[in-house]
Amino acid sequence: MAKHTTHTDKKELEGKETVEVFKDLDRGALDTERFIEKHAKKLALVFVFLVAAVLGYFAYEQFYVEPRNEEATLSYLAAQKNLADGKQDLALGGKTAANPGYLGTYKDFSDTHVGKLSAYNAGLLKFKEGKYQEAYDLLDKFSSKNDVLMALKFGAMADAQLNLNKNEDALSLLDKATSASEDPYTTYYFTRKAGIVALALKKNSEAKKYFSAIDEKYQDYDNGMSDAYIEMVKYY
Repeated sequence: MAKHTTHTDKKELEGKETVEVFKDLDRGALDTERFIEKHAKKLALVFVFLVAAVLGYFAYEQFYVEPRNEEATLSYLAAQKNLADGKQDLALGGKTAANPGYLGTYKDFSDTHVGKLSAYNAGLLKFKEGKYQEAYDLLDKFSSKNDVLMALKFGAMADAQLNLNKNEDALSLLDKATSASEDPYTTYYFTRKAGIVALALKKNSEAKKYFSAIDEKYQDYDNGMSDAYIEMVKYY
């Protein structure tokens, strides 16, 4: 009998707890309704604002961004054709509105992906002209979701810094290039380059780190050269 009474009491207790939970839910619902009634106008304004923001975003993408991307692409392709024809000066452009080239495309469409890519191409051409600071500044404007392109960007910026005798900065950029991409050959190439620069700066421990990484991960690309560099570190 005692056990039965305990079991009954437990059921009654659980029943009371369930009732209390539903009472709390009812109170919460009532509080919510009162809050909505009290702030109905403000909530309506917030809703209208959110709807307007979403519609505005899609309108911006459709009527502003897309047409600009198309214009930028046409301008970029014209520069690409000049480059393919060996007309590097025309490809670089930036001198007349009739021939914007890479520079003009970047200037006019810097908020588009194609505009940013134009800055990258213009930077490479400036580098070929020996204008290393201008090349660095243009390359710095470039950004992309493509990891390999970002690695190439950091590598090109490092080359510009090396030509400006900013070797420490160049090594830092090469280090970024080694980790920017998972592409094995790109990573190998910039790791090797970083090791050579570190060796030239007499940063032997860093140089050994880079060459050892090649020895461990990228032997297929290195033909045993990393072993020679590791030996060089001991005596350099």
